Amino acid sequence: MASASRRARAMAGGALLIAIVGGALAQGADVPYVPTPAKVVEVMLGMAQVGPKDYLIDLGSGDGRIVITAAKKYGTRGLGVDIDSALVAEAQREARRQGVSDKVTFALRNLFITDISQANVVTMYLFPQVNMALRPRLLQELKPGTRVVSHEFDMDDWQPDERVRVPVPDKPYGAPSSDVFLWIVPADASGRWRWRMPGAAAEDVVTLRQRFQMLEGEGTVAGRAARWGGGRVRGEAVRFTFVTDVEGRAVQHEFAGRIDGDAIRGTAMAREGGRHDWHATRTARGTMQVSAIVR
Repeated sequence: MASASRRARAMAGGALLIAIVGGALAQGADVPYVPTPAKVVEVMLGMAQVGPKDYLIDLGSGDGRIVITAAKKYGTRGLGVDIDSALVAEAQREARRQGVSDKVTFALRNLFITDISQANVVTMYLFPQVNMALRPRLLQELKPGTRVVSHEFDMDDWQPDERVRVPVPDKPYGAPSSDVFLWIVPADASGRWRWRMPGAAAEDVVTLRQRFQMLEGEGTVAGRAARWGGGRVRGEAVRFTFVTDVEGRAVQHEFAGRIDGDAIRGTAMAREGGRHDWHATRTARGTMQVSAIVR
């Protein structure tokens, strides 16, 4: 199956088999593919906000239309990989015909062992089992801020940052629409953080727990016990809220910044105390919680 094609990696009566061979997932045999509608391709690239500074990898690239469209319309460099040699050759011919062969490459390659670390955009149109098999690699090997876009299928409990339903009235299979999902690979903000609020006599200590891009936390703010108000990580950007009780009143503190290793720099705002620069330091690392179940 491919981003530009709907294709299962199937074995034994059409069932998908993902086997661990020498520590790598083995890619099974192809079945016939269905091209991604042009309208869906445009929505996928628009959601990823691709541009000339991006490097896009299409996992299962089929006839190459996603990579070629990104190069021709947005100047994006790209790589498409597929295990169907006829489709790889077709994509290479089409890239030459459309004058973008200097920007794109197509390779006959197993997507499970393809190096994806250089991509800042990954596109795919793969069955759910394949998405789930790839999910740990997407989170571990891609840089924070990398955009991952999937046509039709999600990634289970890793909730998308955006989801769009695209009308496709002439779709040759299924319902006359397609879902497109976008994830922004999150930095790891988990662990114990310290900072000092202006005028505070003591440092604040906060522990953040992270599951995918969602945060939970506990600790003190402005020297007072604080209640968690919710938070989120989007690439290297982090936002969260704590609420403290001041003389019987609930005061909300909003924190926003960028994660750079074991530091966060940004702004903090108390609804009743104004905005100021904020610098936090991580004193103990945690572990982002992600499930590794292949369903």
